[in-house]
Amino acid sequence: MNSLPLLVTALLAAPRHLLAEEQFNFPPPEFSRPYVFPDTPTPAPRPEWLGVADVVVLAVALALAAYFGLRTRSRRHLVVLTGFSLLYFGFYKKGCVCAVGAVQNVAMALGPEQYALPLVVGLFFILPLVFALFWGRAFCSSVCPLGAVQELVLLRPLKVPVWLNSALALLPALYLGLGVLFAAAGSTFIICRYDPFVQVFRFGGGTLMVFIGIAVILLSVVVGRPYCRYACPYGFLLGLLSPFSREKVRITTGDCINCHLCADACPYGAIQPPTPAPQYLPRAAERKRLGLLIALLPVLVIVGGGLVRLASPLLARADYRVRLAAQVWQEEQGKLTDPTDETEAFAKRGVPTSDAYVAALQVHRRYATGSWFLGGWLGLVLGLRLVSGSVRRHRSIYQINQSACVVCGRCYHYCPLDRQRGLSLTDAPQEDQS
Repeated sequence: MNSLPLLVTALLAAPRHLLAEEQFNFPPPEFSRPYVFPDTPTPAPRPEWLGVADVVVLAVALALAAYFGLRTRSRRHLVVLTGFSLLYFGFYKKGCVCAVGAVQNVAMALGPEQYALPLVVGLFFILPLVFALFWGRAFCSSVCPLGAVQELVLLRPLKVPVWLNSALALLPALYLGLGVLFAAAGSTFIICRYDPFVQVFRFGGGTLMVFIGIAVILLSVVVGRPYCRYACPYGFLLGLLSPFSREKVRITTGDCINCHLCADACPYGAIQPPTPAPQYLPRAAERKRLGLLIALLPVLVIVGGGLVRLASPLLARADYRVRLAAQVWQEEQGKLTDPTDETEAFAKRGVPTSDAYVAALQVHRRYATGSWFLGGWLGLVLGLRLVSGSVRRHRSIYQINQSACVVCGRCYHYCPLDRQRGLSLTDAPQEDQS
């Protein structure tokens, strides 16, 4: 009689035990005691309330950047805010979450991986874009920690030739497309992995990235924000929206006298000089050329998509599932005798090797589709650049390129009209007050 309760308990516990065993794909590893946890390259998850606090700080910083950059036109206040952003978003938060990397989270959430986008990450992605629609690149001005590093070390800026600047300015579009493709396919976050500054914020990392980070910082001493201008994918998005902002950056609050001081002061080549007197060209010829370029747009999109599609097997190698399947196949064929850690872990799962091949095939299909979009995107960007370059514009005064301007406030110092009006006088550099 006493064994009956034990028997009932065992029968009730058995399904639960079996269900718990089925939750594991392979036996848990045998940890030695005491187990020493390894250092992780990424910061630990933050409590939810701290995430909300981060969003509030971001919103306040963006509002201050817009106010200092467009209303008070205070370079000094922008520099102070830049220093705060570097300390808070860079060193305190260790560069994560940031709006630049959040592009990949959004892309992954839109992809087939069934990834749920965290609310905080989504807000970090969308808030700077919303501000850009109203006040331009306030985020780049003094909120982004990546831009802050480069802004504060810039000592002797050199002018980048216009042709080189124009050519390199296409790289962020390529980087953005690759980052979105890799993230949407569930492969990797290359924008975060190859962030040259995150190693600095975390005081350590891989040797290669530490070296690259130091090299970019040294380059930033003489070239204004090289990462922002020639690599940052998020800056490219902000640059697309800024020309349509409700309130735009102005060089002067008065009438420009074409003194050229602002253009000399701008280290980013964002101030465009007056154009020469327009020469007479038959309008019919201009319209014909513009029409041909517009007609060429879909051709560039299709050709670009087709060319990148050819490279999709190579791009798919960025996914660990593809690399694993290739390694398993080579071991099965006897071409490789020494298993890797990945293939050993896969073997311990006890699943057939066909699972690895099926997973790799699914990834290849994603890249086959995504590479069309990537190539089409690149063709579209190139085509729009050609169309934009063919449109004749006449400028009688110096004007700001709203897409390229990061609202650093340097040009405010050098505008004699603002100095006469008493604006920015308190911000003026010491040498300018003499």
